[in-house]
Amino acid sequence: MTAPQSIQETLVTGATVWLTGLPSAGKTTVAHELARTLRAEGRAVEVLDGDEIREFLSAGLGFSRTDRDTNVQRIGFVAELLARNGVLTLVPVIAPFADSREAVRKRHQAGGTPYLEVHVATPVEVCSVRDVKGLYAKQAAGEISGLTGVDDPYEEPESPDLRVESQDQTVQESAAAVYALLTERGLA
Repeated sequence: MTAPQSIQETLVTGATVWLTGLPSAGKTTVAHELARTLRAEGRAVEVLDGDEIREFLSAGLGFSRTDRDTNVQRIGFVAELLARNGVLTLVPVIAPFADSREAVRKRHQAGGTPYLEVHVATPVEVCSVRDVKGLYAKQAAGEISGLTGVDDPYEEPESPDLRVESQDQTVQESAAAVYALLTERGLA
């Protein structure tokens, strides 16, 4: 049995992949498909789903700009913690404001932790047809307001590491594009 030349050789590089986009863009679906592929290869993977985080980590926060920023920073902290400990952390969270996303990127950079931003760039017209949670219908009926990309802002990333056009490809193709980016960066 040959021992590794150094402990560093045995460490697996973690990373955070932040999938941003409008509600019903396909962020979570792509993240779970990618997670299946990575787990099949024996990688430690976590999906930090935005809805679950709001229920368990950010309960009590609303949807004001301040609360949204607090939510994104909490998720960013947990993602960086997991990633720096060798976990590929997939974060399908809207994160509508560029400055919030940039703060998360800087947190990762400060710790030397790889961070990739993927814009799931599904047009609002397609998202409103998908309407996975019925949010667009509720907004149209006047039952809710503050829907990101409709009557609340969404600042699209100017230079994401990858832009996925989920309306033009299958879930598997979208996940494969993210996997290819991870491979290209030496993270898969």
